[in-house]
Amino acid sequence: MTSRPVGAPGALRPAEFCRELVATLEASEGRRRRRKRDTRPDAIGLAIKRSLLEAVVAEDPEPEDFEAWLLERCLAAGHGSGAVRAMALSIWDEWQLAESAPDFRAWLAEGAPSDDRDTGEKPSPEGSAGQCKFRSQTPR
Repeated sequence: MTSRPVGAPGALRPAEFCRELVATLEASEGRRRRRKRDTRPDAIGLAIKRSLLEAVVAEDPEPEDFEAWLLERCLAAGHGSGAVRAMALSIWDEWQLAESAPDFRAWLAEGAPSDDRDTGEKPSPEGSAGQCKFRSQTPR
């Protein structure tokens, strides 16, 4: 199955995609909290990513303008914008994956189910890290 071209009728809108992607941050936060090391840099990155995602949802750029919209946010961050750029690139990569991989798109539409989602429960004594329901071909 091929993806629809960006901007084609019925194409995924950035705001819809980013609204769904916010759900994946809950799993990332759950994994971050279970790590033994200092995770403050992870929390900062996740906060930057959440801020970008929420701005996309609020502003709802056109699909064909999404890359330029992300670039504008990077430029607006000015000097020291490396973290914003990294999160914008991550969002762009995930956007392209959602456009080309129906399984990833379906996983997002289902609310990004993951065993890593933070439910407020303490990790089991066995130390299970949980498994994400969507398996990409490249481990992260």
